[in-house]
Amino acid sequence: MPDGEKRKRDQPDTPDTPDAPDAPDAPGPQDAQIQQDPEETDAARRRRRAHFLRELHEAKALRDRVQPRRARAARMRQAMRMRTFRW
Repeated sequence: MPDGEKRKRDQPDTPDTPDAPDAPDAPGPQDAQIQQDPEETDAARRRRRAHFLRELHEAKALRDRVQPRRARAARMRQAMRMRTFRW
């Protein structure tokens, strides 16, 4: 489970949270931070990118476990591409 979801679940519910947090018009806490700080530091960008890549890798691993036949076919296609690639 991603760390972000785990933290959200473990925190007690606050009464001032909106009923529909996924509404497209309601900016989240990260959106407010990005709007306030247009000059994002390189370290913050790298941290966000690393977090995104970790979650992406986790999602791909989960998909491979859930759909083993499709994962095997994708591995075979990649191996064929690498075999026929010319340097």
